[in-house]
Amino acid sequence: MALSKVQKLAILVAIPAIVFLLPAPEGLSLIAWRLFGLYLATIVGLVIKPYGEPVILLAAVAASAATIGNTEGAQELVKVSQTLSGYQSGTTWLIFTAFTLSSAFVITGLGKRIAYHMIGWLGSTTLRLGYVTMFLDLLLSPATPSNTARAGGIVFPIINSVAVALGSDPEKSPKKAGRYLLLNVYMVVKTTSYIFLTAMAPNALALSLMAPILGFNMNWVQWFLAASVPGLLCLFLIPAVCYFICPPEMKKVDNKEIARKGLEELGPISFREKALAVLFVLALLCWIFADFLNVNATTVALAVMVLCIVLNIVSWADIQKNKAGWDTLIWYGGIISMSSVLSKAGFFKWLAASMEQVMHFNDHGTLALMIILLTSVAVRYLFASGGAYVAAMVPVFATVGKVAGAPVELLALGLLFSNSYGGSVTHYGGGPGPITFGAGYNDIKSWWITGAVVAFGSLIIHATLGMAWWQFLFSLEWLPMVNS
Repeated sequence: MALSKVQKLAILVAIPAIVFLLPAPEGLSLIAWRLFGLYLATIVGLVIKPYGEPVILLAAVAASAATIGNTEGAQELVKVSQTLSGYQSGTTWLIFTAFTLSSAFVITGLGKRIAYHMIGWLGSTTLRLGYVTMFLDLLLSPATPSNTARAGGIVFPIINSVAVALGSDPEKSPKKAGRYLLLNVYMVVKTTSYIFLTAMAPNALALSLMAPILGFNMNWVQWFLAASVPGLLCLFLIPAVCYFICPPEMKKVDNKEIARKGLEELGPISFREKALAVLFVLALLCWIFADFLNVNATTVALAVMVLCIVLNIVSWADIQKNKAGWDTLIWYGGIISMSSVLSKAGFFKWLAASMEQVMHFNDHGTLALMIILLTSVAVRYLFASGGAYVAAMVPVFATVGKVAGAPVELLALGLLFSNSYGGSVTHYGGGPGPITFGAGYNDIKSWWITGAVVAFGSLIIHATLGMAWWQFLFSLEWLPMVNS
């Protein structure tokens, strides 16, 4: 039975109330204990959702500030002003400004134009259309931190239209082409989402949350280097895996006609599309060569956003209408603020020390690493939001892994990437899931089978080839090492 909004709110109020009434555990300050109660209520709120994420996080930030201000001795450990520290994070603004590029691809039609050209060049069979989806999503992902917007606003409408053009009907003939094509959209987007730091907002969130715990951080290029070999291999295999599990009845496609009609509807390429293409390439080059050029990734993103407005690619009104971008700015900055004050109050140090007393892997750190990564994928069956999973589980897995003696760098990279591909297991594991599943072509059984193969298959690749690749990068000092 579904809970009513009143019942959900009652649960959220009860959690910190109970924690506040209980004495703080030995070794933990009173303010850290109370902030933990608020953090726990926030995580539960992100899961049961009586309100949207921004409302929940704003309420949590306000409650944290009030709690710090009214707890004796609290400000010796953490300041009230630090409850807003997440909004000062450069990563928060990098993700927000990248949403401008994302919306520009939809508004100008450049995303659709690229897709139809790809269909015309490569999509002569249904399997090749699967690879067109892969290449399109990979191309767009560096500048689209909302995979829901990328899949729902660009990729899904095009591929769904292609399925209809091929005569595949959700009720009468889903297996003709639509079932394979739409399933492939979701599995592809869950993989491209971890290849680039800016391909999904929870990527940067996970990195920010584990940094104070593991002492591990990366820039945009280092993220891509680490994800490239295992991620691109997984990505290349996915259209074939989906094709094998859900083979379409139609094999050949009149791709030239589909592309011709699509491009005809779009008309000649506009100045806005050309300008956006140039800015997109410049942004990528600046992110890649940020150290050489001595520029900050967030500064690049802000500059591109301003240029998009100045060149009339998008208007400020368009940015104001970008609900996903503003929502992400609010909840992302809020959850980082919550984590930051918990860390400054000493909660994670206490948690690590407490776990160290009860966890005994007897120097089997690699075993601990594998168990944690396997659990990180399996637990995604319980989460309908990547952001909620990251906020709830990444600090816990990072702390447990560190205490158990898992190799810190491998643990960090494994958790960062499993967040995304782990969401493949169900049709509700991420925002694009309900969109693509809602088209009506797919059944739960084949979707979950494919999702399990993709998620746990990706885990195997990352735990073998991926870790060998990461060790190689560490040996060349191309990835940061944690000082023990």
